[in-house]
Amino acid sequence: MDLVLQASPYPEDFPTERRAGYVPESSLLAVEWYLPPPEIIPEHKLYKHIKNRKAVEPTARSIAETRQLYQRVIAQIALRTLREVFDADPNQLITTIVFNGLVRTIDPVTGQQIEPHLITLRATREQFSAVVLNEPRLKPVECVRRHFHARVSPHPDELEPVKPVMPFNMADPRIVDPVDIISDIDQRPNLLDLHPKDFEAFIQNLFTKMGFDTKLYQASGDGGVDCVAYAARSVASSKIIVQAKLYTKTVQPTHVRDLYGTMQHEGATNGIMITTSGYGPDSYKFASGKPLELIDGAGLLALCHEHNIPARILPREKQP
Repeated sequence: MDLVLQASPYPEDFPTERRAGYVPESSLLAVEWYLPPPEIIPEHKLYKHIKNRKAVEPTARSIAETRQLYQRVIAQIALRTLREVFDADPNQLITTIVFNGLVRTIDPVTGQQIEPHLITLRATREQFSAVVLNEPRLKPVECVRRHFHARVSPHPDELEPVKPVMPFNMADPRIVDPVDIISDIDQRPNLLDLHPKDFEAFIQNLFTKMGFDTKLYQASGDGGVDCVAYAARSVASSKIIVQAKLYTKTVQPTHVRDLYGTMQHEGATNGIMITTSGYGPDSYKFASGKPLELIDGAGLLALCHEHNIPARILPREKQP
């Protein structure tokens, strides 16, 4: 898939750096795409010939127009990428695409190099099939925002970032090392060997390492809550309901819907489900646009790697 993305023709002044990471547990492809900077939009929208002075004077483009045009450019790049990936996968091994568009530029305030995300979305094959890209009346920005629930920077010309729907490192094969299934020298604990309650405790410890104040619920009468994580803010703290699924098969959409109901019942601001397996397109479709985050096995290993927690996910039938 990297070859497909690299072969995608764009103007010479567009960046060519882009990466893809495949998560087989969820049939999900994560794409990280470096966008052209806002300066790609011409500063002047037209030139006027002043006859009496025999001169040509430029007419500056307004900030609002520049912003709208740049948003349209990055939305079109996202939509085109979805089309190229799905078209290049006739066997439909990919059911979901996460697109993260970021720009490599210099912060005008600090002079430091930064890479803010300016657009991010999650799209299922079914969702994309409903879009008619060659319809001239299609509005790219409205399409990605309303149909795919994309986060598009409200001020991309000012490099105002958005939070990715899924960080690329959760699918980056360079971050999550392949599981060693033939050697018995790998001493990383296999999460699938844990008891479900031990796995819940493992997830609580992971969130504690990530800087959350966590509380693990008892086995009975928890109302669908495995762990509650509190993220401190300057004025208030956000309450996050966490559910841990020690699964080897795809998590069913009903569990995701139940998480959303539990989150609302508990008065939480967010819900997170973490599994050792993966999710199907219906789960991602339901979670889209809601304060829900679905972390699959690859994403879980990426978090463990990031916080120096040894772990692997190895099905029992593949153990040495």
